[in-house]
Amino acid sequence: MKDRLKITILGSGTSTGVPQIGCKCKVCRSNDPRDKRLRQSALVEWRGKRILIDCGPDFRQQILRTGRAHIDGLLLTHIHYDHIGGLEELRGNSNFPIYARGDVIKALHKRLAYCFTEHPYPGVPHYNLVEINDNDPFDCAGIEVQPIPVMHYRLPILGFRIGDMAYITDCKTIAREQIERLHRVKLLMINALRFEEHLSHISLSQALEIIKQIKPGRAVLIHMSHGIGLHAETSKHLPKGVELAYDGMKIIV
Repeated sequence: MKDRLKITILGSGTSTGVPQIGCKCKVCRSNDPRDKRLRQSALVEWRGKRILIDCGPDFRQQILRTGRAHIDGLLLTHIHYDHIGGLEELRGNSNFPIYARGDVIKALHKRLAYCFTEHPYPGVPHYNLVEINDNDPFDCAGIEVQPIPVMHYRLPILGFRIGDMAYITDCKTIAREQIERLHRVKLLMINALRFEEHLSHISLSQALEIIKQIKPGRAVLIHMSHGIGLHAETSKHLPKGVELAYDGMKIIV
């Protein structure tokens, strides 16, 4: 089983989560647990290693649900709060590697300045920040990871490919060369914020068009807002091989 890549969707929601505070729409009032979406994050387990992708403000709740707190490495897609807001919760994994673009590392030094002072306060977490380049594969705990550069409106961010799995979140545009590199990947996880178009995220129809070009064996939609509709209803209208993620979802590649 160690040779089979396993992904657990820790959170499948956008920055506001679902239900969205103060909203009374049918999705936010739904009793279907698949419509309860914490902020986006995923845990990849392969060859005895556990790699976390993003660490948002719901991370403590998410990782406790898994029953195992150990993590061998963290991949950060970008610096937005819903993807890095839970870093403080990694105290038990202090000094383990966090892989990110240079601009993300620079921003972390500002946002978590108290962790990087010459004489840090006792008890603050310690991080081993490792800079990665957009197109160069790197080693994370003995696992090869291929960055997939995409654009989050005007912000360059990273998706990741691990084995036959590709993970892309917060994408608005993806270059043709990246689509070709992902052609016929076995599992593609990609963001689909809502039905309506959005300035910095792809909509459901745009996600389906990218999926059509990549032709993965299986596609799972992630980073969704209440604008994606009810899980049960929207799922009925998706093409074969495409499905909505939900919190706690486990996928084997």
